[in-house]
Amino acid sequence: MPVKRIAVDGPESTGKSELAVLLAEEFHAGVVPEAARIYLQQLGRTYIKDDLLEIAKLQCRYEDDAALKHNIIFCDTTLLVIKIWSEYKFGNCDPWIEQEYQNRNYDLSLLTNIDLPWQDDPMREHPFERQILFDCYHREMMRKKINYEIITGVGEMRNSRAIEFCKKIINI
Repeated sequence: MPVKRIAVDGPESTGKSELAVLLAEEFHAGVVPEAARIYLQQLGRTYIKDDLLEIAKLQCRYEDDAALKHNIIFCDTTLLVIKIWSEYKFGNCDPWIEQEYQNRNYDLSLLTNIDLPWQDDPMREHPFERQILFDCYHREMMRKKINYEIITGVGEMRNSRAIEFCKKIINI
């Protein structure tokens, strides 16, 4: 049976990490952590464009490792996030990231909306540009014809919507 892969993507401070963990617990599945957060916490300097390639490779490794251990995985961000971030911040994306992004597919992508309040965090950069970034994700998902659902609302409403979308894909 092939591994069911569900991506949780979206702008900063939209509850991706919390949602990925909640869904993994709900479905007794694996969760793929956000590689950027782990990498940047250990970096000890301001990141540069070349760091995004290293983060992308780490993200792929985390995802591939989780897929070996679980038949359902929830990915707390994917290469889509790194691609959009690279294009937004640096004006382009490394060809390796672009190619690997094109080759990776998910059974479902959950696009987290910006309707949650901004949470300050030293890793976050753009509290006032979340709508711009959300629109970038949305356009790209439509362009690539990704199977996605937009996750809106707060608290239990948000969580139960995400669970219902996932149930359809996981066939529960």
